Amino acid sequence: MTEKFAYVFPGQGAQYQGMGKDFFENYEEAKKVFQTADKILNKNISEICFNGNEQELKMTVNTQPCIVAVEIAILEVLKKELNIEPFAVAGHSLGEYSAMYAAGVLNLEDTFLAIQKRANSMSSVHDGKMAAVISDDIELINKCLNDAKSLGIISIANYNSPKQVVITGENRAVDEAMELLSANGIKKIIPLAVSGAFHSELMKISAEDFSSILDKIKINNSKIPVYTNVDGKPEILAENFREKMPKQIYSSVYWTQTIQNMVNDGVTTFVEIGPGRVLSGLIRKTVPDARVFNLSDMSTLKSTIEEIKVKEII
Repeated sequence: MTEKFAYVFPGQGAQYQGMGKDFFENYEEAKKVFQTADKILNKNISEICFNGNEQELKMTVNTQPCIVAVEIAILEVLKKELNIEPFAVAGHSLGEYSAMYAAGVLNLEDTFLAIQKRANSMSSVHDGKMAAVISDDIELINKCLNDAKSLGIISIANYNSPKQVVITGENRAVDEAMELLSANGIKKIIPLAVSGAFHSELMKISAEDFSSILDKIKINNSKIPVYTNVDGKPEILAENFREKMPKQIYSSVYWTQTIQNMVNDGVTTFVEIGPGRVLSGLIRKTVPDARVFNLSDMSTLKSTIEEIKVKEII
């Protein structure tokens, strides 16, 4: 069976101090990505990535461009070191912009312009909260959310794996849903440290503000399929990316469905590119027999390249 690779890119929450520094110091390709980010955005993205404190890195206006810079820098290094063409790409929320860059939908400069506008727009909304719910009883989760809707906007933000979703919405509604879920036997409910109710209707105002950037950047047809968050399905047409980019801000992230659809379409191997290893864990929970690699630093780059090359020889 021919091995089909998918590159996947994590989103906000994966950041940590020092991310990307070893690639910057060892590869000119990575250094150019950070230098481009610094120049285009007129702020020291590389300094925030390498030496920023936890508070700086948690600020949405910094987190989003920093993570994307790290992901694209690692991608460029991987392209230099390993001559494989991915069958498809996807990114979790913010990571979708790195995926669009990898597929040729956006060039480097426009990727940074778009993601900074997205970050600025999203950070202007401070209402609401989010919580992770660890359970496979989606029927019960939906019932509790429906019962909590009398207190405000509430919905599922992320379908992360068959046993994990994230709920999002107005404070009172989320609090009520958490109580209902707990009362119905769901024991693991984790409030998230976020500045607002991402991927909810409360973010529609952010999506409208973000849309102003779309006339200033060039959006291309993709070279390979990009499985998009808003429906978990492959996309290649520029006009559809243009429509989905604002919608993604307030729509659910269908990550479980994305991974399942990729596997159904023939993907055998996932390479997570970026800080942390959150997506690798979620993929293994969704498709236990999938081959999964993680590239976050020089050590994981080396081990991944060696293992993939050995498999190619075999």
